[in-house]
Amino acid sequence: MGFRGEALASMTYVAHVTVTTITKGQLHGYRVSYKDGVMENEPKACAAVKGTQIMIENLFYNMSARRKNLQNSADDYSKIVDLLSRFAIHHTSVSFSCRKHGAGRADVSSVATLSRIDAIRSVYGVSVARSLMKVEALDNDPSSSVFQMDGFISNSEYVAKKITMVLFINDRLVDCTALKRALEIVYAATLPKASKPFIYMSIVLPPEHVDVNVHPTKREVSLLNQEVIIEKIQSVVESRLRSSNETQIFQEQTVEPPSSSQMISSKDSNRNPLASGSKSQKVPVNKMVRTDSSDPAGRLHSYLHAEPRGHLEKNTSLTAVRSSVRQRRNPKETADLSSIQELIAEIDSNCHSGMLDIVRHCTYIGMADDVFALLQHDTHLYLANVVSLSKELMYQQVLRRFAHFNAIQLSNPAPLKELIVLALKEGDTDPESTENDELNEKIAEMNTELLKQKADLVEEYFSIHIDKDGNLSRLPVILDQYTPDMDRVPEFVLCLGNDVDWEEEKKCFQVISAALGNFYAMHPPMLPNPSGDGLQFYQKRKLVRNNEGSLSCNTDFSGYT
Repeated sequence: MGFRGEALASMTYVAHVTVTTITKGQLHGYRVSYKDGVMENEPKACAAVKGTQIMIENLFYNMSARRKNLQNSADDYSKIVDLLSRFAIHHTSVSFSCRKHGAGRADVSSVATLSRIDAIRSVYGVSVARSLMKVEALDNDPSSSVFQMDGFISNSEYVAKKITMVLFINDRLVDCTALKRALEIVYAATLPKASKPFIYMSIVLPPEHVDVNVHPTKREVSLLNQEVIIEKIQSVVESRLRSSNETQIFQEQTVEPPSSSQMISSKDSNRNPLASGSKSQKVPVNKMVRTDSSDPAGRLHSYLHAEPRGHLEKNTSLTAVRSSVRQRRNPKETADLSSIQELIAEIDSNCHSGMLDIVRHCTYIGMADDVFALLQHDTHLYLANVVSLSKELMYQQVLRRFAHFNAIQLSNPAPLKELIVLALKEGDTDPESTENDELNEKIAEMNTELLKQKADLVEEYFSIHIDKDGNLSRLPVILDQYTPDMDRVPEFVLCLGNDVDWEEEKKCFQVISAALGNFYAMHPPMLPNPSGDGLQFYQKRKLVRNNEGSLSCNTDFSGYT
């Protein structure tokens, strides 16, 4: 694009101008500043990017009257953006960027490319580039006209409120009122009323055939044999538009069928038309769609293709997952067994409102030791037993998620017999002794057979999966994003085999829920290097054998009401 010499010199009289330049092959560039038409200092060596940069600051700093007459900066900036946009789509071998001071994003950004349509797409957008057609015209008859024209024009599908005409003659951005008016006449017969086209044209003709002295700014030009050139260009554009009207391209959109919630909300809105506002909004006539609610052929979903069965099954499974989540969030919907309802009712009736308020609105301060946490509520400090609190939390979570658990899949199924034997050995006073090995094996086999018989029950209600070979492969998720201490799995399995009364429903569910609560609870040490007197109450429990050789886990469920 460049500056005309006299224009650049004129700028040095009304602004502060700084020029930085470097040529290819030089190690450094040079910078010089101008003020009041005079070079302030000799050019100085500096680091620079290849090319020439001209920076103009404080425009009209010495002409107060002219400075006051400057238009709004936003208007000036929009003109700059428009000018650079036009140059960017013509000079495709040059990259352009224009960004307002302080803005993080450039309003004009184009990279050097060989394709003009790509340049138009990056500057004016995809919708404009999609609607363009290439046009070309050529005449080498010296007696009439000598010119070559190529460009892009919008088709009949393009709609805009203002005409955009980018005209370059001999690589110079100019206006030609006569050519612009002739093209508008062609489009007036094609486009809808009040719609304007997008036109880009580059015309090359002998320099002596161009008169640049029509306007003081040399913005508008006149051509030799102008009527002939305009008539030929007009004829080419008209022919191209007529051929484009034979076909139209519509962008395909995927329409999803309405969901059940949307249909319900639509029905509700139809029943109560005043719900969204006391005043109904009038729909413009051109926005209305002719349809008959009683005729299925007039409904949109009748044009949708039937979805494959696999997709329907996927939606069904998704609905089941959502239902499961909804049921976990609404525990009253899940507790359909009277025994579970009674257990939850006992919890609610024994709830202490004052303690509930403290737990609900407290602020966690830190751990006093490995068992007690320090909590603040209002102006009071409290020591809370984290182990007991977590046991109660997990117990209540089991009851409220009853029969609607997600599952933890074990990487390798664990044999129940080996888990029970391991738990029995840990409970012995002397784990190295082999005195009770035979008895432990017998107890483990009996408990394994019992749990295999109850596998359907524990899987249906608690998501504890035990396969036909007596392997434990899945455990329930009691608290989302929390994994229990897997070292306590043997103890948990042993409790299922010894402590559960499988004959009485309520007692059975209570004991299994308590065992899960104990398994998932936060047991000490919760910090490294355990300490504190509270630890003595939470040592690993011992197994007790009676005189007949039977086993008791000594599980204390007194805290679970």
